[in-house]
Amino acid sequence: MLSELDFSIIPASIPFLWAGFLFSLKITVTAMVGGIILGTLLAMARLSGGPWLAAAATAYINTMRSIPLLMVIMGFFIIIPTLIGHPIGSENSALITFTVFQAAYYGEIMRAGIQSVSTGQVNASFALGMTYWQAMGHIILPQAVRNMLPLLLTQTIVLFQDTSLVYAIGAKDLFRVATNIANTEHAPVEMYLFVALIYFVICFSLSLLVKRMQKRIAIVR
Repeated sequence: MLSELDFSIIPASIPFLWAGFLFSLKITVTAMVGGIILGTLLAMARLSGGPWLAAAATAYINTMRSIPLLMVIMGFFIIIPTLIGHPIGSENSALITFTVFQAAYYGEIMRAGIQSVSTGQVNASFALGMTYWQAMGHIILPQAVRNMLPLLLTQTIVLFQDTSLVYAIGAKDLFRVATNIANTEHAPVEMYLFVALIYFVICFSLSLLVKRMQKRIAIVR
């Protein structure tokens, strides 16, 4: 059966697939950076000791982690334009959705990282007269990021894979472009096999990088 497949459409499709890949990468990088920043603030809020602040951060994280990503994508795509009174486009909606959704997962990773820092260093920073937020910024967070870097990258790999779900709102990511080409050229098997190979190579390579990083961090400890 494989001998009957025609991969001649692949070379001509590369420019379009590249454009789709760049958008998938844009979502990944934007959501990773924004998600880690917002997630770190959520983690700090949960551990701050302030009851209202901790409750709000916990509610946000639990809500986002309890709703399927596809429903969140569709919800933001429909709800945000309704609230502001005009459409924001599928691409902007995808960027916003992935950032706020991934923040919940990055937040839990950062919370574990913060809690992995020894209490002795935390108490020492307070003994030096630092406030909670100063201790976080200068002492705790740098170590938490280093400790959790493999997990942060692993979550980013999952994030890259999940970008294919923006297909549901018409955003032209790698998977959406591949689907359009497959339908136009009547070659779904060839196109999906090629795109699957792209996802595999990227994600597998990053997974190997994470494993090497885990070993290096373990040696440093």
